[in-house]
Amino acid sequence: MFILLLTMLERLGIIVTVAFIITRFRFFREMIRTKQISKKQQFLAIVFFGLFGIIGTYTGITFNPETLEYNRWVIDLQQSEAIANSRVIGIIIAGLLGGYRIGIGAGLIAGIHRFSLGGFTAIACGVSAIVAGIIAGMFYKRQRELRLSTALFVGSFAEAIQMIIIVLVAKPFNLAVGLVEEIALPMIVANGLGSALFLLIIQNVLKEEEKAGAVVAQKSLKLAEQTVPYLRQGLTNQSANAVCNMIYQEVEACAVSMTNDKVILAHVGIGDDHHKPNYEIQTSATKKVIQEGKMLVLNKNAIQCSVTGCPLGAVVIAPLKQRGKTIGTLKFYFKSDREISHITLELMRGLSALLSQQLELAEAETAWQLAKEAEIKALQAQVRPHFLFNSINVIVSLIRSNPDKARKLLIALSKFFRQNLTGTTKNWTTLGEELSHVKAYLSIEKARFIDRLTVKYVIDDRALNAYVPPLTLQPIVENAIKHGFKDKEKDCQIFICINQHDDKTIVSIKDNGIGMSKARLQQVGNKILDSKTGTGLGLYNVNHRLIMMLGDEARLQISSNLNEGTNVSFTLLNKKESNYCDQKIISLNRR
Repeated sequence: MFILLLTMLERLGIIVTVAFIITRFRFFREMIRTKQISKKQQFLAIVFFGLFGIIGTYTGITFNPETLEYNRWVIDLQQSEAIANSRVIGIIIAGLLGGYRIGIGAGLIAGIHRFSLGGFTAIACGVSAIVAGIIAGMFYKRQRELRLSTALFVGSFAEAIQMIIIVLVAKPFNLAVGLVEEIALPMIVANGLGSALFLLIIQNVLKEEEKAGAVVAQKSLKLAEQTVPYLRQGLTNQSANAVCNMIYQEVEACAVSMTNDKVILAHVGIGDDHHKPNYEIQTSATKKVIQEGKMLVLNKNAIQCSVTGCPLGAVVIAPLKQRGKTIGTLKFYFKSDREISHITLELMRGLSALLSQQLELAEAETAWQLAKEAEIKALQAQVRPHFLFNSINVIVSLIRSNPDKARKLLIALSKFFRQNLTGTTKNWTTLGEELSHVKAYLSIEKARFIDRLTVKYVIDDRALNAYVPPLTLQPIVENAIKHGFKDKEKDCQIFICINQHDDKTIVSIKDNGIGMSKARLQQVGNKILDSKTGTGLGLYNVNHRLIMMLGDEARLQISSNLNEGTNVSFTLLNKKESNYCDQKIISLNRR
């Protein structure tokens, strides 16, 4: 038995080596990386793990319970012989990763093959392979990470069940009992360890993918930050050339190109002798991306370059958009489509999205410069580049430690700037849209404050359809954070209350910051201040727009005490006050 255990562990090394080699292939990585697999991928997974089970059978050891003789390789199985094998490993991993359907499918393939080899345990082993798939499917957990201990237990348990099936089904009974006495312990131990090792290899592959994704995200953010000064100028030959040079130095492409919707703006890398700026777009693929706004991956034939012998063998084309309309493209060229990995595609998607956002910011900045109303100019001026840079730095710092949170913050940042830009193009918005804008802003600020900032909401959903001027709530909240919590190291709290009562809607934003003096209180919101610590421009603009668009009854009501905090509120439709917000805030504090 001990010799058999050592031999099984030796063969286990072969199985693990095969598993490691297989996980290097692109199709396997794509299969395990996809959370929701298609029917085609399910079929491929069943065939793959079924074949792995067959490999486990052929790397087994034949054993004759009558003579107690071992044969180190499965060559010609006699009726009185059985196989000590690692077939169950592939089936167990199939069920744990894919559920009942894939587990049973892999078990059928491996089981039918084992039955075809013959021997007095053929039926028992064929049935036990299917049973192993069912057992593994019972432990399948969607969207949850599998533990190595689970794979170890399921592999050992399934093998123990196989021993029971052999005793119950295999004939003659005395040979079945003798076989189990010899091979049970070695197979249970070896296949339990093998299942855990196979899962460990797969988990390492997934971790490699996560690290690669983090590198892609960090590279995208780095390039986005570097290209901000150039894309502020819009999509021009000069800005495109600078951006292409930066990207070319960071990515593993043989050429990088940018176009607008009509001509090539810049091309850096090989092929620049005939892919020149200001040449009209000639390929139907680029025109298709501009028309449909979707990324394309093309081989040499589809590039349709008019120059014979062009070294560019493959390309990834991504759209550059402004307000949902495609205004140009970003291209990565390669010598062969084999050089295009999923990491390259993810980098292209992320980079094109970030560059598109920067182009929207450039468009908004141009609109701000041309705006006729002083209020719109002042509000637009509050979208300062340093907020974008600080936010990107926070996101970059989270890429490795908490990639899910980094992704959520990036989405919130995009949503914040998009609503900022939208607010400069329309006269009215709803309180619901304003609240969504504030939440996007606060999610970024909470990440920067690192557990120092707490936000409590008391929201009456009936009031969210009330109309207010755009960019009304966010400047008030920003003022509380920027000035109210300037010297506060901990326990920074903001209370946002929106309530509808009778024919009025009351909005209140309260903080527990440093407050302000009575002299300062009389000035804030009524005029622009001459101060090194703050001009009060944000509150002044909000107050002036409320009065101008809703009447004097909607003016800001500001109350504050030093070292106690500030409350900024306004009433829509009339100027009656309500203590609803204060009562709700008190009840929240008592919880």
